[in-house]
Amino acid sequence: MEKTYSPKSFEDKLYKEWEESGCFKAVRDDSKVPFTVMMPPPNITGQLHMGHAMDETLQDSIVRFKRMQGYCALWLPGTDHASIATEVKIVEQMKSEGLTKEQVGRDGFLKRAWAWKDKYAGRIVEQLKKLGSSCDWSRLTFTMDEKCSKAVREVFVNLYNKKLIYRGSRIINWCPCCKTALSDAEVEYSEENGNFWHINYPVEGENVALEVATTRPETMFGDTAVAVNPEDKRYKHLIGKNVILPVIDKAIPIVGDKHADMEFGTGCVKITPAHDPNDFEVGLRHNLPVVRVMNDDGTMNSLAGRFEGLDRYECRKQLVEQLKTSGALVKIVPHSHNVGHCYRCGATVEPIVSKQWFVKMQKLARPAIDAVTDKKITFVPERFAKTYYNWMENVKDWCISRQLWWGHRIPVWYCKDCGKEICAKIDPHICPDCGSINLSQDEDVLDTWFSSALWPFSTLGFPDDTSDLEYFYPGDVLVTGYDIIFFWVAIMIFSGLEHMRKVPFRDVLIHGLVRDEKGRKMSKSLGNGVDPLVVIDKYGADSLRFSLLQGVAPGNDTRYSDAKVEACRNFMNKIWNASRFVIMSAEGHKVKSLEEVKLSHADKWIIARLQSAIRDVTLTLNKFEFGIACQIMYDFMWSDFCDWYIELVKPALKSDDSAKRDGALAVLVYVLDNALKLLHPFIPFITDEIYRNLPGTQGTIMTKEFPRYNSRRAYKKDAVSFGGIMEIIKAVRAAKTELDCPPSRKVSLYIVTENRRQISSNQESILKLAGAKEINFISSAAEAGEKTVIKVLGIGTIFIPMGELVDIEKEKARLEGELERIMDEIRRADGKLNNQGFVAKAPKKLVDDEREKLNKYIEMREKVINQLKNL
Repeated sequence: MEKTYSPKSFEDKLYKEWEESGCFKAVRDDSKVPFTVMMPPPNITGQLHMGHAMDETLQDSIVRFKRMQGYCALWLPGTDHASIATEVKIVEQMKSEGLTKEQVGRDGFLKRAWAWKDKYAGRIVEQLKKLGSSCDWSRLTFTMDEKCSKAVREVFVNLYNKKLIYRGSRIINWCPCCKTALSDAEVEYSEENGNFWHINYPVEGENVALEVATTRPETMFGDTAVAVNPEDKRYKHLIGKNVILPVIDKAIPIVGDKHADMEFGTGCVKITPAHDPNDFEVGLRHNLPVVRVMNDDGTMNSLAGRFEGLDRYECRKQLVEQLKTSGALVKIVPHSHNVGHCYRCGATVEPIVSKQWFVKMQKLARPAIDAVTDKKITFVPERFAKTYYNWMENVKDWCISRQLWWGHRIPVWYCKDCGKEICAKIDPHICPDCGSINLSQDEDVLDTWFSSALWPFSTLGFPDDTSDLEYFYPGDVLVTGYDIIFFWVAIMIFSGLEHMRKVPFRDVLIHGLVRDEKGRKMSKSLGNGVDPLVVIDKYGADSLRFSLLQGVAPGNDTRYSDAKVEACRNFMNKIWNASRFVIMSAEGHKVKSLEEVKLSHADKWIIARLQSAIRDVTLTLNKFEFGIACQIMYDFMWSDFCDWYIELVKPALKSDDSAKRDGALAVLVYVLDNALKLLHPFIPFITDEIYRNLPGTQGTIMTKEFPRYNSRRAYKKDAVSFGGIMEIIKAVRAAKTELDCPPSRKVSLYIVTENRRQISSNQESILKLAGAKEINFISSAAEAGEKTVIKVLGIGTIFIPMGELVDIEKEKARLEGELERIMDEIRRADGKLNNQGFVAKAPKKLVDDEREKLNKYIEMREKVINQLKNL
C-alpha cells in the first residue's frame, strides 16, 4: 500500500478490472435467489448531477450488499430517449446552422437525433462508472432499442384492442413553445403574481349584469356559458337566461352548476370548456359547445375577432384596455397563484382542448391501488403511500401523444380512401377493409413515459417469454426521488399488473433531494449546482458516496457541503492509515486464525463490538436505513477500532511474547477483514484496494461473503467487563482535560473496587491509555487523602492526587485572573443593559446579543468559582 491515501492512483484501475472480470454480470443461476434493481434511466441529454449521484449510490450500495449476501444480483442500467428534451437540443443545434425541422424533413431530423444519441448517450454512462456503479453494463438498454420498441407496440395494440386507448378531444397541457402536449409530470408549477380581472356580463333582457373574475381574460372569446350555484339565492332565478359576452356581443346561457362556489368571489364563473379543465367538465355536464380560440403557437385565432394573430399576452393587454373603454371592466385585483411551466423550455403552459391519444386510467388504477393496500408493494417510508393513493384515486385519463418526431411513433395508420383506422404490431401495407395501399401513419409519437412505464419488463425481453423475464421479474426494489412518485412509479405499477399479471417490484425506496448547504434546491438559475465529477476528482468517489449516505434517512432531503465531503475524506485517511499499520505489523509473520490464539479481554471486546456492528448494519441495510448503517461503521472504525483497539494492542505487537503478538495480529486482521466487507457497499474502491493487501486474501472483496452475525463471538460478558476498564481510562482522561493537565503527565490512581482481578489483568492497558504511572487498590475513600479528584464509576471509585494533576497555587492564580476578566465583562454588559438609551435605540438583535453574552459570562463565573472551591 502507498504511504498516503490517493484515490486517483487506484479508482479507475479497479473499476476497469471489476468490469472486465465480469463481476457485475448477472447470469441466471437457479441455485441462487435473484435480486433485481432497475436503474431509473437518465436522459441522454443529461449529465451526472448530485441527484443522480445520490440515486445511484443508494442503488449501488443495495446491489453490492445483496451480491455479497449470495444473491444473483442484477442491476440493469439504461438511458431514456427523452422526447422533448432531446428534440429541443437538436432544434437548437439546427437553428445555429440556419435550419428548421421542416427544412430537413422527418427522416433527416431522425438521422440527426440518432447521431445525437450515439454521441451523448455514452457520456452519462461513463460518469456513472466514475461513481463506482456496479451495473451489468452488458445489458445496457436504451428506451428506443429494438426490444423496447417491440414491447411498446405490443402494449399499445393490446390496450387499443381492449378499448383502453382511445383518440379524442380533451383538455391537455400544451406548450406553445415546444408545440406539443405535456403530461402532468412535465409541468412545473411556481408561484406568480397576477391579477383577477372582474368583468360585467350583462344579462339579456334584464337591467343587471353578472360579475365574473378571471386570471386569463384573453380566453373569454371561448366562453360558452356563465355558471352559478343552483342553490345561490342571488342568481338561481336567472338560470336558463342568457348573458351577453362583452366585446363580441354574443349571447351565452346561464347554467346552474355546483362548480360555482357561493363563498368565493362573486359566485359567478365564466365557463370556457376549451381552455380550462374544470370548465371542460362543466361543459360535458351541460352539453356546452367547445370553442378553442388559440393557435398551437399561443397566438389568437379568427374567433378572437380583431385580436386574431396577436400573442396571448398582447391580446390580454389590448383586450383589457377595450374592456376599460367600454365600461365592462369592474376592477383589477392583484392575485398570487400557481402557474404551470414546461419543464424543458420554461414557457407558460396553456390548458387547451386538443385531439390526442389517451389511456383510460380508471380501470387500470384500481388493481394498482389494491397492490399497495394489500402490501404486495411497500413504500419506504410508508408515508409516501398516501401521496400515491391520492394521485391514483383522483387519476385522469393519461394523454400519451406528443407532437414531436423523436420517439416511438404511434402504431396507428389511416386509410386515405375509406378512412379505416388500423392499429397493428407490424406495419400494415394494405387496408383490411377496402384493399387500398394508400395508408398513412399517425404523425405523433408516444409520451416518453409510455416506454418508461414498461421498463421493469421490456428490458428483460417482454413480450417474448424469456428466461430472464421468468427469473428476474418481478424486481425487488425501485429507488427513486419523491418528485416523480405519483407518475413514473404509478404507471410502472399498473403496467406490470396489466401486462405481466405481477407487480413490477416489491419495495419502493423514496429518497429526498440533495440541497445546497443553505437548504436550497440546486438549480441552474441559482447557480448552486455541484458537479459530482469535480468532487470525485478532488476527494475521490468513496468520499463523495459516504458524504451522501451519512446522515441520510429514507424520504428526507440532505444537504451537500464541501466540508462534509472533506470530513469523509478524513475518514478514508483514517481507514487507510489504520489498515497500513495492520498490514505492516503483519509483515514477516504468519497470521493465525482466532481459533489458534488465546484472546485477551481487549480482543474479546473488539470482536464483540464487531459482531454488534455486523448485526446492526445488516438489519439497517435490510430496512434501507443507510445513514444509520454508515454511522455505525464510522463509529466502529474511528473510535472502537482505531482510537481504542489499535492503541490497546500496540504493546502486544512489540512484545517478545509471541503468543501475545500472534493474538493481537490475528484479531487485527480478522476485525479489519470483516470491517472492510461491512463498509464495501458504501465505499467500494478503498475497501477493495486495502483488502487485496491483507494477509491471506485473494481476488476482489466484491465477491466475498458479507459478514454474518456469530453469537458465539458476541462475548457479551467480556464486552461489559472490558467496558469498565474503558470507563477508567475515559474518566482519567476527562479529569486531565478539565484541569488542563497535559495528557502525557503520569498520575497515580487509587481505586476502591470489588473487581481488583479484572483491573489487574488489564493494568498495562490502563497505564498506557490513561497516562498513569501506577494503580493502587485501597479499601476506602479515607485512605486516598484530602487533595484528590474523585470519579465514581460502575467498576469502582477512582481517586487521583490533585497535586499530580495540577500545580495548585499556579492554577489558583490562573483561575483568579480568569475570574477577574469575567467580572469585567459582566460589569461591561450589565452597564450597557442598564443604560435605557442603549436599550431603547439599539437594534433589537444587538440588545439580545448583549443579554446572551451576559448570561454566558455569569455561567462562566459560576464554573470558575466552583473550580477554585475544588482547589
